[in-house]
Amino acid sequence: MTTSADERGEFTRLLEQVRDGDQHASDRLLAMAYDTLKEIARRQLSGRRRGSALCTTELVHEAYFKLAGQSGQYWQDRAHFCGIAANAMRQVLVDHARRRGAAKRGSDADPITLTAGLNAVDPSVVDVLALDQALDRLGERSERLRRVVEYLFFGGMTQEEVAAVLGVSTRTVERDWLKAKLFLHRELHA
Repeated sequence: MTTSADERGEFTRLLEQVRDGDQHASDRLLAMAYDTLKEIARRQLSGRRRGSALCTTELVHEAYFKLAGQSGQYWQDRAHFCGIAANAMRQVLVDHARRRGAAKRGSDADPITLTAGLNAVDPSVVDVLALDQALDRLGERSERLRRVVEYLFFGGMTQEEVAAVLGVSTRTVERDWLKAKLFLHRELHA
């Protein structure tokens, strides 16, 4: 997800105004957050099969409702919001897959392509539940690696944004992303 410095700055400025109690800023912030969610959802659903029961608008609305109650009070900046949104998108996709009765790999769960920006993990397709389970196993080994995957893959964040949210260097995020991709590839293609 590419955003200009002006957009990132505006998001952060609105956050500061929301913390100061400005309701007008809260409304503008939620509109900007909604646009960001639409961008993330389009990216997430682009690798799914046609005819999937979950459309972009539904994914955005479900994630938006998960986040709207926070109204920016807990978000540090746009990168932090994207991280939280990534987690919300993951929860929505997993919940949707579970509701569709996908109990095991290869069932009717909608597959998604495991990519993140310019770094493709593999052109193959994995189902959401298998990815969720693999991420849980990755999180047991390293919470930071799991968060790197969530932020890059589900959140569409840049490596620089992930580094800022996690308080590490961009090079550390690059190394973590490589480790996580290797782990997930092994888990999903075992």
